[in-house]
Amino acid sequence: MTIRVLLADDQTLVRAAFAMLVESAKDMAVVGEAGTGREAVELARGERADVVVMDIRMPDLDGIEATRLIAADEDLAGVKVLVLTTYDTDEHIVEALRAGASGFLVKDTRPAELLDAIRTVAGGEALLSPGPTSRLIARFLRSPVTAPAESAGPECLSEREREVLTLVARGLNNTEIGEALGLSPLTAKTHVSRIMGKLGARDRAQLVIVAYESGLVTPGTVGGT
Repeated sequence: MTIRVLLADDQTLVRAAFAMLVESAKDMAVVGEAGTGREAVELARGERADVVVMDIRMPDLDGIEATRLIAADEDLAGVKVLVLTTYDTDEHIVEALRAGASGFLVKDTRPAELLDAIRTVAGGEALLSPGPTSRLIARFLRSPVTAPAESAGPECLSEREREVLTLVARGLNNTEIGEALGLSPLTAKTHVSRIMGKLGARDRAQLVIVAYESGLVTPGTVGGT
């Protein structure tokens, strides 16, 4: 199947470079390009993209609000958002994850990594690597936003589910979680799905947010890097 990709960035040259790269992949196609967040939302609705590669800083409507609108639209339930960040200078990445993004990508990433990231997100997995992702999330959750009182927290999980959630927060995939806990990848996937259901999380990215905000995982304890 061809992955339908929408590119949202206010810099024309950046969009052009990404478009050339995406079109070079046999399993992908660019279905639209947006220069503002509002255009990104409109094109997501009109073109039915599988993945929106979304810059954060854009005119008219920034990438965070655009992501929130896409994630909140029931008609766009299958659309995944991959947010672009400058990593060291962009302090809005956690807001984007809270808004419903499935992960983030550093703008100066290597071409092959961008394509792999799009495939990962299109496949329903959050882009959460054990290294930079965990460090970045930890950095910006040192002063977490308190979750709404009606939101379920890790206290509703079983001991095993809490163990799985901790490993998800470290950026481990289902196979790695299975290896760490002596489970099959399928059993690990089942645990993750149940946790998302209990916590009302959209995907693994939001599970990481819950793990940090609840104190189950704290900055400096993840990944050892």
